[in-house]
Amino acid sequence: MFRTILFSAFGAGLAVCLLVTLVQTVTTEPLILHAEEFEGGGHDHAAAAPHDHDAAAAATDASVVAHDHGDGSEWAPADGAQRIAFTALANLVVGIGASLILLALMVLRGAGIDARRGVLWGGAAFVAVALLPALGLPPELPGTPAADLLDRQLWWLGTALASGAGIALIAFGGHWAVKVAGLVLLVAPHAIGAPQPPSHDVAYPGALAGEFVIASLVVSGVLWTLAGASVGWLYQRLSRTT
Repeated sequence: MFRTILFSAFGAGLAVCLLVTLVQTVTTEPLILHAEEFEGGGHDHAAAAPHDHDAAAAATDASVVAHDHGDGSEWAPADGAQRIAFTALANLVVGIGASLILLALMVLRGAGIDARRGVLWGGAAFVAVALLPALGLPPELPGTPAADLLDRQLWWLGTALASGAGIALIAFGGHWAVKVAGLVLLVAPHAIGAPQPPSHDVAYPGALAGEFVIASLVVSGVLWTLAGASVGWLYQRLSRTT
């Protein structure tokens, strides 16, 4: 069973890597390049990278960090094939990790595992770790003012955990009180509020930020649903053969 889980996760991660890298090249990547045209030089990507720090955002962050400004401050892959290769490698790692998480949750749940159930689990994960956290900390382009990194990471982590638990209680809770508790968990992080940046002034056009949020969420949605569908399908097929 352990080998089946590993092979399924690796195969699903490879599928995620290929498709997400392709989607990024036509969605988030052009927007990042366009935003950098307004910066007028190098900047600190670590402080201004997208703040949606789930698996999909990690993949998007890889494409941000991969730009070489030539300022000599730190090494980064050169634009072109090298940057694409490093982004694809990051997507592979993220894809395998997301697939392992989804498959582990499905195995622990104990119900049947197939592509359809995988899509449902992947969709729930997308809502928990990308869509709901983005209501407070939307993905942001390079050069966007941001609150303290640790504060943002802690808020995102708490929101993702509370959202995941809330969705689980609503989906699997038998009593209405359990479902209400799940709803409270979904709302609580947003009632507390996400850390706010010192200002909202940006050098790039404001409409670009909205496009990037949508594009990043599309990438995240593709990643999680494809990971769920692929790992569910592969696990079902490999389980039959073994």
